[in-house]
Amino acid sequence: MSDTTVTKPEGRESALPQTVTAESGPGSPHRPRAPRRPRFWFEILLIAVSYWTYSLIRNAVPEQRAEALRNADWIWKAERHLGIAMEESINHAVNAVTWLIIGMNYYYATLHFVVTLGVLVWLFRWHPGRYAATRLVLFATTAVALAGYYLYPLAPPRLMNGGDFIDTVMVHQTWGSMASGDLKHMSNQYAAMPSMHIGWSVWCGLTIFALATIPWVRVLGLLYPTLTLVVIVATANHFWLDAVGGMLCLAFGFAVARLWYGTQPYALPRLVPARP
Repeated sequence: MSDTTVTKPEGRESALPQTVTAESGPGSPHRPRAPRRPRFWFEILLIAVSYWTYSLIRNAVPEQRAEALRNADWIWKAERHLGIAMEESINHAVNAVTWLIIGMNYYYATLHFVVTLGVLVWLFRWHPGRYAATRLVLFATTAVALAGYYLYPLAPPRLMNGGDFIDTVMVHQTWGSMASGDLKHMSNQYAAMPSMHIGWSVWCGLTIFALATIPWVRVLGLLYPTLTLVVIVATANHFWLDAVGGMLCLAFGFAVARLWYGTQPYALPRLVPARP
């Protein structure tokens, strides 16, 4: 698709980046894909099938309990060596405030999905030219995380041997966590590395910060992954280093989108013409 087929919005978004619009020469090894308007029902089906596939593969990874516990011990020792092993103190401090930890339990169980889907809908409606590329970042991030679950099984802090972590969902009997209670048998308990709560929340935060025009909304975009980091630690579902793993997966996702589209998703035009 050439640059003459793309609608030119007003202002700074009026022109496509050169890497997207330029035609590749005969010797070009790669021609970046031009953005196209997404189709609603296709996207609904794609997201539903993709999440089903992700859940199926994640939960099909063997629960290698012994190795997962050994890896958790190694992570905990490494964090102590680095002087960042504060998860247990945060877990106990927040658990002492009943209303706060109950709120965090529900946050952990729901916003991970609600906010991510909300950002996808917002992109689809208001930034259709950037939607597919930004969605590709999310999908590539999640795909590489599956490799992490398989190659590096890891027990969350609440399941460590000899640890003093509190499983806050079990203690307060809150609803919704696939990691505790009766629902734990439906989910792989030893897939803590990388943390997709962090991978997805940072994706949401960066997208909101980059594309929103209202200042306080942009601030909320940055606060969301920050609060998510506190929540995953306070509820004893992840170590700090799990969050680092999630951000590395997200960096991979952005690299895939950069290679596919020839530029970062947020640099693509906001509007594109309807499909024939």
